Amino acid sequence: MMPVFEINQGTSPVILAFPHTGTDVPPAIWDRLNDNGRLLADTDWHIHELYAGLLPDATTVRATFHRYVIDANRDPDGVSLYPGQNTTGLVPETDFDGVAIWKSGEEPTSDDIAERLASFHAPYHAALKAEIERVKAIHSVAVLYDCHSIRSLIPFLFEGPLPDFNIGTDMGRTCDARIEKAATEIAGRAEGYTSVINGRFKGGWTTRHYGKPDTCVHAIQMELAQITHLATEAPPFAYDAGKADALRHHLKDILTTIEAIALELKR
Repeated sequence: MMPVFEINQGTSPVILAFPHTGTDVPPAIWDRLNDNGRLLADTDWHIHELYAGLLPDATTVRATFHRYVIDANRDPDGVSLYPGQNTTGLVPETDFDGVAIWKSGEEPTSDDIAERLASFHAPYHAALKAEIERVKAIHSVAVLYDCHSIRSLIPFLFEGPLPDFNIGTDMGRTCDARIEKAATEIAGRAEGYTSVINGRFKGGWTTRHYGKPDTCVHAIQMELAQITHLATEAPPFAYDAGKADALRHHLKDILTTIEAIALELKR
């Protein structure tokens, strides 16, 4: 089995996390997925490629396993991020359209979930926590920027088209107000794009768990509509270099501004 995560250590106060770009599914789990599940449709397609090189000194932590194995951005206790709203769980039973992803009778059991927590979820978060602590030791501050994407039209999860930039800070709780303000303003003035702060996506478990500004650890989630960088939001989910290059300009502006703010915060 391939390593559960990949790390590239940097010297910036900013850490980029990629919990949902992995497509590795161990054979024993793959055999239990149905044809729909094997599409792996709910991947954050090409997001690590989209961000590559935008902030050269940033640390990156990327999960290599697919979210159908276990979702690295869900509470390990299985508590819903959005009570009362449709969502997927720690080990999803359905895709984002509410369609089953497991063969009948092969759905994950509580023992399966416990094993996957120990083998995948916990090691990824141990690595992420260690990098936060390492970066904070260097700068006295760390900013975790959690990188995500999702299809812009998913009626099961939300009504109407999703904005292009979906910024989540759990209503301002997970980072300094200057970080939230900078990301919101840059996204808001990006010509040809739409944006929202703490809309349908207010920051996942990663953002909420680690973002503790009073301890000098800040976290912010960026959920991008996939139409901004994919040729189409359907198989084969191909990367559109032209769209991506236009988007990367704005993402670089956001990241470099956040980095500058972080360096000010440590003083």
